[in-house]
Amino acid sequence: MEAENGEAKLASRGRGGLMRIETQKKSAAVCHDDSAPPVKAQTIDELHSLQKKKSAPNTPRTARTPGQGAGPKVVKGDPARKAEGQKVNLIYIASLASLTRETGPKVVKGDPARKAEGQKVAHSGHSIHDTFDISDSALKFTHVLYNLSPAELYEQAIKYEKGSFITASGAIATLSGAKTGRSPRDRRVVKDETTENELWWGKGSPNIEMDEHTFMVNRERAVDYLNSLEKQAIKYEKGSFITASGAIATLSGAKTGRSPRDRRVVKDETTENELWWGKTFTEQAIKYEKGSFITASGAIATLSGAKTGRSPRDRRVVKDETTENELWWGNSTLYGFTSRFSVYVNDQFLNWDPEHRIKVRIVSARAYHSLFMHNMCIRPNAEELEEFGTPDFTIYNAGQFPCNRYTHYMTSSTSVDLNLARREMVILGTQYAGEMKKGTGKTTLSTDHNRYLIGDDEHCWSENGVSNIEGGCYAKCIDLSKDKEPDIWNAIKFGTVLENVVFEEHTREVDYSDKGVTENTRAAYPIEYIPNAKIPCVGPHPKNVILLACDAFGVLPPVSKLSLAQTMYHFISGYTALVAGTEEGIKEPQATFSACFGAAFIMLHPTKYAAMLAEKMQKHGATGWLVNTGWSGGRYGSGNRIKLAYTRKIIDAIHSGTLLKANYVKTEVFGLEIPTEIDGVPPEILSPINTWSDKKAYNDTLLKLGGLFKKNFEVFTNYKIGTDNNLTEEILAAGPTF
Repeated sequence: MEAENGEAKLASRGRGGLMRIETQKKSAAVCHDDSAPPVKAQTIDELHSLQKKKSAPNTPRTARTPGQGAGPKVVKGDPARKAEGQKVNLIYIASLASLTRETGPKVVKGDPARKAEGQKVAHSGHSIHDTFDISDSALKFTHVLYNLSPAELYEQAIKYEKGSFITASGAIATLSGAKTGRSPRDRRVVKDETTENELWWGKGSPNIEMDEHTFMVNRERAVDYLNSLEKQAIKYEKGSFITASGAIATLSGAKTGRSPRDRRVVKDETTENELWWGKTFTEQAIKYEKGSFITASGAIATLSGAKTGRSPRDRRVVKDETTENELWWGNSTLYGFTSRFSVYVNDQFLNWDPEHRIKVRIVSARAYHSLFMHNMCIRPNAEELEEFGTPDFTIYNAGQFPCNRYTHYMTSSTSVDLNLARREMVILGTQYAGEMKKGTGKTTLSTDHNRYLIGDDEHCWSENGVSNIEGGCYAKCIDLSKDKEPDIWNAIKFGTVLENVVFEEHTREVDYSDKGVTENTRAAYPIEYIPNAKIPCVGPHPKNVILLACDAFGVLPPVSKLSLAQTMYHFISGYTALVAGTEEGIKEPQATFSACFGAAFIMLHPTKYAAMLAEKMQKHGATGWLVNTGWSGGRYGSGNRIKLAYTRKIIDAIHSGTLLKANYVKTEVFGLEIPTEIDGVPPEILSPINTWSDKKAYNDTLLKLGGLFKKNFEVFTNYKIGTDNNLTEEILAAGPTF
């Protein structure tokens, strides 16, 4: 619904010349969602040391025979030549700034440097104008890796990105750097004559303004960085690839088997008597070699010692004037160094509803970022890529490179900038992949094998029904276990990105309880990794709208049926609570209000979203519910967390329609209607006062929370909804009363 509105009202407008706008200090009352404090590591090596847990290997670290088992298929001929027909191509880019050409990146076979000889290269200046020519930064020959597969991105990350490892489950574990969460206070939006009136600015708003000139400065900085990337020389085996199944495919060079007839032994006065010179070896092995036995089938079994496979990395060939031209240098049996310029380009879709689908292009410097967006966006097929054309929105992720802190509007070395008129996003100074996707989801509750999964996060509600914007899931994985969340556990396999997790150094087994890097550990995987995902991810108009809160004060009921006005009130409030340990310095529960349950991501005023939601609910007869997953029987520290199994039973009762038929009683202060019984849920926990032994403490805490709600809502009371104040007054009346 947010994207639907934004696409219709904002994305197609132009921009006007603006005077420079002075920055005003904004309220810190923004939704932190998965924002996290920087890690405590002082150096990059110290950060990497947090990622791997030191432990003694529990299995022998022995080499494997390259040909062991059913070997993967390898490409015929010289793999270097095969690149001409593969997606991993050298792409001539006039400039990354002009990637929005109608036919997409142009693939050029062969060496792009030679192509320049027959072409004239024109440069344009860096001045800021209302219209832009073909290029607004210097032309570059950039090694662009376009829409790579997960296997190819694995290879890139392992080769070039320190801190990337393949875990025991097959997922790739990586580090996002010092930033392990979003940076909402560094998010900027261009304020122009269109957005000035359409977007939410001022107290409580997450939209921090910047002018277009500053956006273009940051954009140029990002584009220049992406254009000038040079990977450091890294030793690797050319001809080795990770297959789609996760197996490694490699080439042995010209020889694809042993060469027994080319084996020679020097025969001298010592070896003549000591060695056995003859045609059969079985008796000699049994007689003289410890560890040699004849098996039941008659074959001889023996041990090869410490080395149980070839040592290709210890094999050397003399390179001279003869072999230099005759032999194939660069195959998997030799070593080389590579130094190249490269960026990753993904062309993908957002929104599964074809009528509201948009095309997005992501230009990034890290393979992990490219794989993350491959998982999180909708993946085009070959035909769709061929006809992709001009993207509707472009993201330039130069997160490894900081912004200039002395640039106007900047408050740190991090800046996440949006220009809706240009339909562009620029990321500087943070490598946290979550900055590329805006939204806050409920992955745990949405992942239930009893229901089809449309998505765990960002959805649109249009005239066609509900559709998922994304093509993947971004799950928190702190304290993840197979027993509690089997579907998410099983989704962590080859192709999945594990962000900032800690794993055993040798076994690569992930310890999901370890917070050594950050508590905000994440897993990003394609939605089809969940067995009951509904593809395409679209559904009919919903009959229930469920708002989730985590009440650490322990006074909200596990479930409440809401009137339409109450739904709007609690939707605008977006209540949850921080508990001790989630942020430094927090000793007791603190109420947190995030408008529309995603204040860090919304662009319009919260009341506009609430009015749109109410209109949809009225039109399609949807019922509103408030589900509390927090504490019962006391506040955090004295009460108990409501069990996930009970919450799932509540959700089941809502979807089945049985909860609509239940008997209800109304609570004091908040005036919430709560059911008297739900199948599978202890009736005593449905009314919070029943679970508190100290009734006075309960009433005092209830009044305290009600007061916090009223104080938070003051920022919205002066905003008029509709042509009169009737709806506004109705929403205010739906809040707590004393």
